[in-house]
Amino acid sequence: MSTQSPRSPQAGKPAAPKAMPGQPNGKGSWERGRWILLLLAIICAAPIVVSYFTYYVIKPSGGSTSYGTLVEPQRPIPDSLVVTGEDGKPVKFATLRGRWLMISVDNSACDKACVTKLYFMRQIRAAQGPERERVVEVWLRTDAGNVADVVQKAYPDTNMMIADPAQVSAWLPTANGTKVTDHIYMVDPNGNLMMRFPKDPNPSKIKGDVTKLLKWSSIG
Repeated sequence: MSTQSPRSPQAGKPAAPKAMPGQPNGKGSWERGRWILLLLAIICAAPIVVSYFTYYVIKPSGGSTSYGTLVEPQRPIPDSLVVTGEDGKPVKFATLRGRWLMISVDNSACDKACVTKLYFMRQIRAAQGPERERVVEVWLRTDAGNVADVVQKAYPDTNMMIADPAQVSAWLPTANGTKVTDHIYMVDPNGNLMMRFPKDPNPSKIKGDVTKLLKWSSIG
């Protein structure tokens, strides 16, 4: 009786496909690639995360609280929020992400309270010295009326954009007994609404908050 040599356990199974050049070689490589992407995402977000953590947890100012109210949970700029710039062209407001946005909301007639907020924003930004280029002043106008020449000339660096008041009010929260036009808001470079300052604010205290935000968000 003839005998047959025992077959290898792998006999009859197709050979494992060879990895193509430039492709991950197996599950381990895929996992490593995923962790590398996650690490890159963390590194990109690190400055903003550090500013939040340091400002509200570590409290670098010796334990004092911030002047502005932290907006929780985060409210990203709505993708549907389209504004009209001074050139008359519509653009998504989210395209302004990348720098800190200091926002005021008012109608185009811009009364005394409106002008006061614009003045405060201009002075607060100017007081940041070399860091001021990281801050953008934005006036969200709630109508398409004309802006007085004296206002336009006094605030040439302020982005005066027309926005739908209903969309703006749905995005920007208010304190009890106040309106969206009573506040100045801060949006971080990732496009998240971060802080709301009180009605009739103290500009020196806003300046202090903004200075600390810029300082701690520059880490990393």
